[in-house]
Amino acid sequence: MLLSIKVDLEYSCEQPSSFLLQIEAASNEQQAIIDSSFEIIPDQEILPSHADERIGERVWLRADKRFQCKYEVKVDVSRVAFDLEPMKQHPFAEIRGDVTKYLMPSRYCHLEKFENSIPKHISHLSGGRLVIALCRWMEEEFIYVTGASTVLTTAHDTLNVKKGVCRDYAQVLIAMLRVSGLPARMVSAYAPNVEPQDFHALVEVYLDGNWHLVDPTGMSTPEEVAIIGVGRDAADISFLTAYGFLTMINQSVCVNKMEKAKI
Repeated sequence: MLLSIKVDLEYSCEQPSSFLLQIEAASNEQQAIIDSSFEIIPDQEILPSHADERIGERVWLRADKRFQCKYEVKVDVSRVAFDLEPMKQHPFAEIRGDVTKYLMPSRYCHLEKFENSIPKHISHLSGGRLVIALCRWMEEEFIYVTGASTVLTTAHDTLNVKKGVCRDYAQVLIAMLRVSGLPARMVSAYAPNVEPQDFHALVEVYLDGNWHLVDPTGMSTPEEVAIIGVGRDAADISFLTAYGFLTMINQSVCVNKMEKAKI
């Protein structure tokens, strides 16, 4: 699937501030960058660094009074749909060292608060069947509400009120998977059917030796998602992390499907 992505960000600041920006779609075997442009106003040196797991890049930038960024890209996504149901989870002793950290508590996913949180009617399940059942349970029990959470809202906060946005859904699912012995991490991405259009958060779960994308909001499918980056939770995948106080003037994200040219 070919995606056309346009992002426009504009912020002001009262004093010089540094910030870390992660908005560029990653390039890997499942998604190819066709062409892209990245404009910073005012113009400045861009200092890129690899993001977590070397998936995508972050850039360090600086703003004195006002900052604007315009990013446009076309991404050819070749990721295909998969069936989670028959996939098995690994015994703990067989989980690779680089994957083990995604079983641990993190900034927004406090696992000690999720003990015995799996609904009883699905608590006997494991592997892919448990992932599917948890997503269905969330679809029935949770309400997607813009503005229902803040940057301080944890997965347990969301579990209590059963409402939030994509980052909240993702963090609840991540916490539930981790306490069930399934490594899980958060994914920032672009997807065309997200309403309202914005940076989107999903989950990757480790099954049968690979990472597999899951969207607990139900708004996207793996074959139409352009991944930006991955991390333990929202703290690791934020599109902008400011070291100073920024005020948003404008933020727009537009993701559209495109027809591939026939040769």
